Amino acid sequence: MNPRIVVLEGDGIGPEIIAGTVRVVEAALRQSNGAVDLVPKPIGLAALERHGHTVPAETRQAIDAADGILLGPVTSHVYDIFKPENANPSAYLRKTYDLYANVRPARSRQGVKSMSDKVDLVVMRENTEGFYADRNLMDGNGELRPNEDTVLSVRLVTRKASLRIARAGFELARARGGKKRVSLVHKANVLRRGDGLFLECCREVAQDYPEIAVDDFHIDAAAMHLILRPEHFDVIITTNMFGDILSDEAAGLVGGLGLAPGLNAGDRIAMAQAVHGSAPDIAGQGIANPSAEMLSAAMLLEWLGHRRNDAALRRAGTLIHAAVDKTIARGETLTPDLGGKASTDAFSAAVAGAIG
Repeated sequence: MNPRIVVLEGDGIGPEIIAGTVRVVEAALRQSNGAVDLVPKPIGLAALERHGHTVPAETRQAIDAADGILLGPVTSHVYDIFKPENANPSAYLRKTYDLYANVRPARSRQGVKSMSDKVDLVVMRENTEGFYADRNLMDGNGELRPNEDTVLSVRLVTRKASLRIARAGFELARARGGKKRVSLVHKANVLRRGDGLFLECCREVAQDYPEIAVDDFHIDAAAMHLILRPEHFDVIITTNMFGDILSDEAAGLVGGLGLAPGLNAGDRIAMAQAVHGSAPDIAGQGIANPSAEMLSAAMLLEWLGHRRNDAALRRAGTLIHAAVDKTIARGETLTPDLGGKASTDAFSAAVAGAIG
């Protein structure tokens, strides 16, 4: 039985970049002789308008029976965590399906103007806890307002979540080869209990990986060192909010969020999702860069390939990575954010052609 991927367009530029991504995924699967069933379902603002819920029942049922999710960007600020029918789809899916590992790579690429040509790292971000009220298992009550002039933000850190994100990060460092280094990013000098527990758990897991070099940074120092010596970093393991910030900083080093892919992985299912937002200001103009979504889909195919021991799926993911790199390096069919004049469709066609 073929693995099933539920395809969710999202908001804003989502339908445009998802269409290009599906085109590229299908080309890669043909070339690799891989097989996946792509199942489109409604999500986000369009689903709310038509079905009364941002994640309708038919979408939830499809995901329950699926192996992966391909999610387009969503317009986060318009959703309301206190109204279940208007839940942020991204946060809802991450929490509901326990997608605890947010894997965000950043890599320098030929043909991209960037601040550094020495970046090749992955931010491994804990994805279910922290200060984020819609993801910290407190039913949206992570922020308390006792009066009009006061807000208390409650942060959740557990041993279970800290241990499993640490193990996922060390496993990734082992699999990547290369530097074989893990950098733990925290603020345990100030957040002594929460980040202290997180750091304790990471160091406990590190004992099982003696071949991996380990160092740690306070978040402020890590932000500085990421600019001054990005070549030092290999895998960064950190908490939810810190990982969100550092991954955007890393993306800025290598050309921006248009080239920033992400994978939200759990024990049963994973969700491909670009780091960037829905860019409503350019929605419908056909000029959005689909690279990050394509690269996210490639990560999902590789994840599925490893889980199923399916070489064809792993190869499909590799083909997409190589085709995006090749298309950008050629510089002939680039979207405006990369300095070109090509449309989303033209760029997608070029990537699909590069796979062939």
